[in-house]
Amino acid sequence: MIKHVVMWKLKNISDGDEVVKRLKNLEGRIPGLISIDAGTDTNRSGAAFDVVLISQHTSQEALNSYQLHPEHLEVKEYIGSVVKERIVVDFSN
Repeated sequence: MIKHVVMWKLKNISDGDEVVKRLKNLEGRIPGLISIDAGTDTNRSGAAFDVVLISQHTSQEALNSYQLHPEHLEVKEYIGSVVKERIVVDFSN
């Protein structure tokens, strides 16, 4: 299993709920995607990001397929239009 964690700072924080909604709508739609969770920040410190995604995939190959899946690419395109900064970590346990 591999976990995929992404955090974004948005151009406009009001877009956070839409980002979360679109991410959560991917659950159950992409082979190899075990679970997906996303949420908006409640911390609001200067170090905080606005939105986080934590997804679990059956394997690195499944994560690679997720990255290229048309439904993920559609969400990625939307997020790209509202984001100003992004960080990512992939890890396995």
